[in-house]
Amino acid sequence: MTNVSTPIQYDEEKLIKEQGFDDHFHDHHHGDKYKSNFITTYIFSQDHKMIAKQFLITGIFWAIIGAAMSIIFRLQLGFPEESMAWLKPILGKWITINDAGIGTLAPEFYYALVTMHGTILVFFVLTAGLSGTFSNLLIPLQVGARDMASPFLNMLSYWFFFLAGLVMFISLFLSTGPFSGGWTAYPPLSALPQASSGSGAGMTLWIVSLVLFVVSVLLGGINYVTTVLNLRTKGMTMWRLPLTIWAFFVTAILGILSFPVLASAFFLVMCDRGLGTSFFISEIFIGGQALDNVGGSPILYQHLFWFLGHPEVYIIILPAMGLVSEVLSVHARKPIFGYKAMVFSILAIAFLSFIVWAHHMFMSGVNPFISNFFVIFTLIIAVPSAVKVFNWITTLYGGNIRFNSAMLFAIGFVSLFISGGLTGIFLGNSAIDIQMHDTYFVVAHFHIVMGIAAFFGMFAGIYNWYPKMFGTFMNETLGRIHFWGTMIGAYAIFWPMHYLGMAGVPRRYYRFDNFDAFSHFADSNKFITIAAIIVFALQILFVINFFYSIKNGKKMTTKNPWGANTLEWTTPIDAGHGNWPGNIPAVHRWAYDYGKDGHEFIPQIVPMREGEKDGGDH
Repeated sequence: MTNVSTPIQYDEEKLIKEQGFDDHFHDHHHGDKYKSNFITTYIFSQDHKMIAKQFLITGIFWAIIGAAMSIIFRLQLGFPEESMAWLKPILGKWITINDAGIGTLAPEFYYALVTMHGTILVFFVLTAGLSGTFSNLLIPLQVGARDMASPFLNMLSYWFFFLAGLVMFISLFLSTGPFSGGWTAYPPLSALPQASSGSGAGMTLWIVSLVLFVVSVLLGGINYVTTVLNLRTKGMTMWRLPLTIWAFFVTAILGILSFPVLASAFFLVMCDRGLGTSFFISEIFIGGQALDNVGGSPILYQHLFWFLGHPEVYIIILPAMGLVSEVLSVHARKPIFGYKAMVFSILAIAFLSFIVWAHHMFMSGVNPFISNFFVIFTLIIAVPSAVKVFNWITTLYGGNIRFNSAMLFAIGFVSLFISGGLTGIFLGNSAIDIQMHDTYFVVAHFHIVMGIAAFFGMFAGIYNWYPKMFGTFMNETLGRIHFWGTMIGAYAIFWPMHYLGMAGVPRRYYRFDNFDAFSHFADSNKFITIAAIIVFALQILFVINFFYSIKNGKKMTTKNPWGANTLEWTTPIDAGHGNWPGNIPAVHRWAYDYGKDGHEFIPQIVPMREGEKDGGDH
């Protein structure tokens, strides 16, 4: 094993000449000369690489806001007796100060923080920030295309995301506050404007924002699928695609099929809110007065929401799986173990994700027989996930591992995915879920497997492809501090929550010190809050490293610093719009020929020798 603090330099052209191979190129496009100015280059760009940067930087902005919100409500949970008057200049009337000068977070704003934290992290960061960034960056580069199938629609997908974020941001400053009915927006809090202060204009803007976001997802997804199917370079068969592309391709299909269902649910909610319909509400009393609404079913909304909501889990985690698969293989200097098994496991996860949505609804009165159906398929979906874990570990076994930042985060992803996934087996069992439902056990499970693990996949991708995006390297020492602090801190935050959940501590409560049954967990809440503050500080360190390194990081001096096989490392260091200055290289082999025939790595553009077998056919 090697401990590499600086990138190893490889001369790809020299490697090809030493092997006696010719470099074959193919142009299925045309050598367009893209004219650009500042606006078309940096703002309304149609270059997929710049759009990827826009998604990433916007996602970082939202990640800071979403994480800061979690720190505020963790302060409330960890130190409920402490004054929060110092937050008055930021939060305004949501901090009430009594005669003694002690500032208290308003309970309704606590719920708004929890709601917006979940919404922002799930949709704006882990969906748009992760998939939007790396699907845009890598799909054209790794399949061998000049750009997306429709660069214009690709640009629109970002700007719809930007508008969605702008509308959501505006909702934070309403006098009645942002939406506060939970990120799942269950009726009646979402369907009745008068239900709470956050159910008024804040909820309306929340829906408008997410409908714009759905448009963004659909525009991007259609582009990704079309590009993968139609714009692959010569020789790039589906079985030679890197696992990153398989993951992005399947993720895009999931989004196209599931997000419109969410939009339909929102449309019906708006009808209930403004047109007097009763799709989701029935026999409701507000202030002692009965409403006219009858015949609606809030369970119908749950079915519609979770039909998106569970594929959404895999829309978030599949891109991270793809990035981690690539990073592990490149930095272990070994072929990915079980390539076809990895592809089939991605397809199996995608299929099964559509038939397990009601495991979120075991406590909603669903017929027990129906629950058993969802229990069975929920547990079955663990099988392809286990296949992936086995293959990742086997890829690492015996490898000449470079323990750089990208590799550390990829290995950390595997650890988190295992530990977080195992707790999902408990929640997937309807009998056990009765005890665990709506407790901190649920919070711990999905934050580890869907939140922190997905972030680790994202960080692995950022550290690995940062030189491709910006032509410089991030500081490796800061990267390692970022990894170890975040890894230890993430477990310090969420592992104790499992025990809180098993003791029956409910989530989304404003404070626990007034409950005899839960007050003795005060020290645990303090510990979790302190760990969360430390982890948040480490993410600020990452942001500083990220932006500082754009101009001041170590310069990329060779096209292929990691010695990787995929096509993106054949483009110039400062690739313009169109990626390759000449013709597009043709592909002759799969993406994982490492340690073969006496060569440390053999790029996809190197022709195969007579009698040589292609790894993608195994």
